[in-house]
Amino acid sequence: MKLNKSEIMKTGIQLLKYGVIGMSNTIITLATFYLMNTGLGIAYGISNVVGYVLGVINSFIWNRNWVFKTHGTLKRDLSLFVAGFLLCLTLQLMVSWVLLEGFGWKNLADDVIPFLPMKHAGQNIVMVIAMVFYTIANYVFNRMVTFKGSE
Repeated sequence: MKLNKSEIMKTGIQLLKYGVIGMSNTIITLATFYLMNTGLGIAYGISNVVGYVLGVINSFIWNRNWVFKTHGTLKRDLSLFVAGFLLCLTLQLMVSWVLLEGFGWKNLADDVIPFLPMKHAGQNIVMVIAMVFYTIANYVFNRMVTFKGSE
């Protein structure tokens, strides 16, 4: 498959839009969690799940209508979107487990990054790496499967 300049530009714009949606999902998730947990005193687990669900709903709506501009049926797109989310979340958890348990990164010193000391440094570093795997895999899945042939 040979890519031309317009296809490269289209993909770049899609990735940029996808990133914007990802940031909005993060804000929605964190704001919901904060309001429910801190503001209303609702349990951590419930607040976390509600925030995450709202972020995923936001992601589906914006990816379907703005990033990929699909013309598929809602039921089909939603089913594939959820399947892709679960598949990519599993990948993220596997990457996390391998790095934390397999490579022992859970035991990294809290000052492993000298200019940014933090508690549980290994867990924080692994979370970022795993999120990168999730984001790339989720974009590819949505572009090649969920919203294939869109725009």
